[in-house]
Amino acid sequence: MTVKSSISLSDEHHAFVRAQVQDGRFASVSAVVQHGLDLLRQKAEDERLDRSALRMLVEERQKGAFLSADEMRQRVTASCAARRDDAASK
Repeated sequence: MTVKSSISLSDEHHAFVRAQVQDGRFASVSAVVQHGLDLLRQKAEDERLDRSALRMLVEERQKGAFLSADEMRQRVTASCAARRDDAASK
């Protein structure tokens, strides 16, 4: 379902959007805005997954032995990557 909506853009944003359409990267101004919203949604989801992974690691850390900064960094990186991969496969 598509909903028509009216938005206001600054002159700078409008010029950028029109250039995207004129360069053939998008079929319309709506397509540019929709793509931007999709990117924003994905960024918000990635941030949510990162916070969740970090929360789990902190909870795990509180229950266990001390980890070095390097080991914790490796675990955070691995956990965030695993959550992103899991979310991407859904």
